[in-house]
Amino acid sequence: MARQSSDPTALLEIEHAVVRGLCETPRADDVYPTVLAAIGQVLGWELGAAWEVPRQRGARMHCVASWRAPGSAARDFESITRSARFSSGEGLPGRVWATGEPAWIVDVVADDNYPRADAARKAGLHAALCFPTRGARGVVGGIEFYARELRDPDAPLLATMASLGRQIGQFVERRRAEEAMEASEQRLRAMLESALDCVVVIDHNGRILDLNHAAELTFGYAATQVIGREMADVIVPPHLRDAHRRGLARVVAGGEARVLDRRIEITGMRADGSEFPVELTITRIAMPGPPTFTGYIRDITDRKRAEEELRASRSRIVDASDAERRRLERDLHDGAQQRLVTLGLSLRLAKLKLASDPSYAAALVEEAIDDLQQATAELRELARGIHPAVLTDGGLEPALAVLADRGTLPITVAVPSERLPAAVEAAAYFVVAEALTNVARYAQARRAEVTVTRANGNLHVEVSDDGRGGADAAAGTGLTGLGDRVAALGGELSVSSPPGEGTVVTAEIPCE
Repeated sequence: MARQSSDPTALLEIEHAVVRGLCETPRADDVYPTVLAAIGQVLGWELGAAWEVPRQRGARMHCVASWRAPGSAARDFESITRSARFSSGEGLPGRVWATGEPAWIVDVVADDNYPRADAARKAGLHAALCFPTRGARGVVGGIEFYARELRDPDAPLLATMASLGRQIGQFVERRRAEEAMEASEQRLRAMLESALDCVVVIDHNGRILDLNHAAELTFGYAATQVIGREMADVIVPPHLRDAHRRGLARVVAGGEARVLDRRIEITGMRADGSEFPVELTITRIAMPGPPTFTGYIRDITDRKRAEEELRASRSRIVDASDAERRRLERDLHDGAQQRLVTLGLSLRLAKLKLASDPSYAAALVEEAIDDLQQATAELRELARGIHPAVLTDGGLEPALAVLADRGTLPITVAVPSERLPAAVEAAAYFVVAEALTNVARYAQARRAEVTVTRANGNLHVEVSDDGRGGADAAAGTGLTGLGDRVAALGGELSVSSPPGEGTVVTAEIPCE
């Protein structure tokens, strides 16, 4: 049964219901429905609504919650209220926002500053009251109620509502701040847990306060095993611990920060005692109290390995270039160069004999012509060894067909006829040539197959055989050199050779 508004018992019951609702409501968004129902039911109002003042400059008040008494016919009015927006001074909520004082309207249908008058008339609503909710920044919203009958202003009720408005506003602000802080902490935790780099937080004594999942995986510890322990004893190698402790003590004492806010490469240690290279950045967290530091750690083992392989690859390329240069010098010296020297001597002698012995001079010229033809042939063969003429003239299709024809076992070739960049064609040709040479020498195969396809901007080259398998790509220099040639174009070379199952050499070469 609803009590009269001015009944002191009713006012105490309202205060008790509101305070109890605030204590039992865990979320800020649940406060308003609880408060609206408590007040509306005790005082017998038909409908209630809660409004909030937005933080953005120039924005308008909006309804954040509403309540209707059981059996109420004011559903349409509630819907209009939920979608309404009011500026300061506009309508009943805007009037309270502007003045900061409670307001009472005996009959909203007859009020000049009430935009929802037509909707209220249709719903049969007349009396209305609204009181402000207050927080640290002043008026943060308002709460309004409606009755079907006309009601005169009730000063004790308005005073009680004004007091409750301060409690409600402060409670909502506090809960919203707590929820925002909790959401921020959850976002931060989610970011830390999803980060690929290790994140370790330590205090001024060097003890671990927190670490993320990546750090657990990288260093081999569960967080519960290391939180509270000194970081130096956990992930710093023994030979670096004293330097780490001295540096931390110096920074905490206000001395020179030699490693803060810089990326440095150093050595880390896993739970099993193994050491590995890491990239470390340490920052100081801007918080009151003793210094706290965050370390961002990245395992650079793969990068270091790739750098070492790159250096080794470059060294191999230089060695191969030197060896090839020496081979060319030797071939030129022993072959075409000797013939050209002989050719020059023959021509000089013919010149001397031209007047005294023409027939002998003619014989020398014939001999010189033969030497010239042989030197030309040797130079042509030498050029083919560097880059086959058929590859230059016709591309991969005829060049690989020639390789297959020279083979000592049946070789099937499938290759597109389109032309590709010269470097790509050369890399693919030499991959096939080296792979087929290895098949002939070591595979003990009955047949081989060469397949070249182009897809997704790459040239896929595959040479397979049905031989004995067991090939080791690292055992010889041929495939290693080809791997360097393919890698120089941004591609990859791989060898699969299970014992007894044949060998497959695959190259992926970018061609765009």
